[in-house]
Amino acid sequence: MGHTCNSIIIDAPYELVFDISNDIPRWTELFGGEYQKAEVTNREGNEITFRLTDDEGKSWQSWRLLDKEHYFAYAQRQEPKFPFIYMKIIWLYTPKPEGVELTWIQHFQMDAKAKFNDEQVEGFINTHSKENLQLFKKIIEQEKAK
Repeated sequence: MGHTCNSIIIDAPYELVFDISNDIPRWTELFGGEYQKAEVTNREGNEITFRLTDDEGKSWQSWRLLDKEHYFAYAQRQEPKFPFIYMKIIWLYTPKPEGVELTWIQHFQMDAKAKFNDEQVEGFINTHSKENLQLFKKIIEQEKAK
């Protein structure tokens, strides 16, 4: 199974960091073109079902639970799961004196028929997560300055 953990400190109030980072339609901006579309398909309380379409036109549905009071969000890929057997994601928000530490943890297993194995995908995710976290930081800190 694959596992990644990446963090960044964002110099902005917790409310702003949580709200912007969980604004699914803004993921087309926040993930720097990684997604062509990010659409909420259902929202019930703090549970969101959404559809992402990547830059290659591949689309999948995910489910997300927002727990703002306890400083985390949890998500898992639903359908289609392939190329994964499962993909579970936790975002932790930790207040620090210099801002909010946003940590992304991804726990997954690749399908044996997938083009890449767990170790290769860990490398891709670590690279992209670091780039994406930098973009989240930039956008959220710019928003704070307004």
